Amino acid sequence: MKCCYHPGYAVPLGPGHPFPMSKYPLLKDLLLAEGVIDEGDLIEPVPIDLEAAARIHSEEYLAKLSGAALSAAEIRRLGLPWSEALWLRSRLAAGGTLLAARTALVEGIAANLAGGTHHAFADHGEGFCVLNDVAIAIAQLWAESLVDRVLVIDLDVHQGNGTAAIFADDERVFTFSMHGAKNYPARKMHSTLDVELSDGIGDAEYLGILAARLPDVLATARAELVFYVAGVDVAAGDRYGKLGLTDEGVRAREDLVVAAVRDRGLPLCIALAGGYAPTRERTAALHGHVFRAAAAQERRDGPSPLSLRRPAPPSSP
Repeated sequence: MKCCYHPGYAVPLGPGHPFPMSKYPLLKDLLLAEGVIDEGDLIEPVPIDLEAAARIHSEEYLAKLSGAALSAAEIRRLGLPWSEALWLRSRLAAGGTLLAARTALVEGIAANLAGGTHHAFADHGEGFCVLNDVAIAIAQLWAESLVDRVLVIDLDVHQGNGTAAIFADDERVFTFSMHGAKNYPARKMHSTLDVELSDGIGDAEYLGILAARLPDVLATARAELVFYVAGVDVAAGDRYGKLGLTDEGVRAREDLVVAAVRDRGLPLCIALAGGYAPTRERTAALHGHVFRAAAAQERRDGPSPLSLRRPAPPSSP
């Protein structure tokens, strides 16, 4: 399974910062060590260009990001200190999701070892999200006439408010967000379908709700490509989550989503989103479940007919 990764995905944030930047290289190393992927599966993205980013984000916001002109209030809302490295990292992660989406269209499944920054709105960032990588990828694929209808399955514990707002008036995108009712953000946007969950919900109830909803979502969306925003902050003990899924529950969730999408023959692009377990190693291990599920599904699927007749996707946005 092809996975997008760049060493620039992890940048220093200073001592004590709660965002677990080191989870990206830790996850890459874990997947290689387990044999889930090999070195040949890693593909390196290039930073998204401003023309592609501007299909989603306002010129004013992009100018502030590129010119180090965010106000103190905007930086607090973002939750990350601005730096040249962070700006490059954000463009690399967006480039990775676009490259993964293009690869999924050819090979059936592909993933970005970053991304899922679903709290970024058109005109601002918040909640550790600078650019909305999934939205940028969708808009660029539209510009290239590669897809029309798209489904975003967002199972991060926090609502994908930025993605919901960006595509609120576009019927080509079905946004499905299943998230904690009493968690961030305080003011929720309107996804195509929002499913709010009570604090402390465990494996059986969570998986039952998802299994009941997902078939209808897939049928109604009539998508040609699915993005899966696979946040693992649903796990018990997460710093910013309030749910109670066990390790086995997270694993079962990933198996359920990957199989449901691929059994319908739909290309699947996976992005990480959030995860704030007690240790960064634990966070990386939880993120690993979706890659294990996807790699196992790819083995079951066998070679994609598309990969036998279409050229490999370009690496540049």
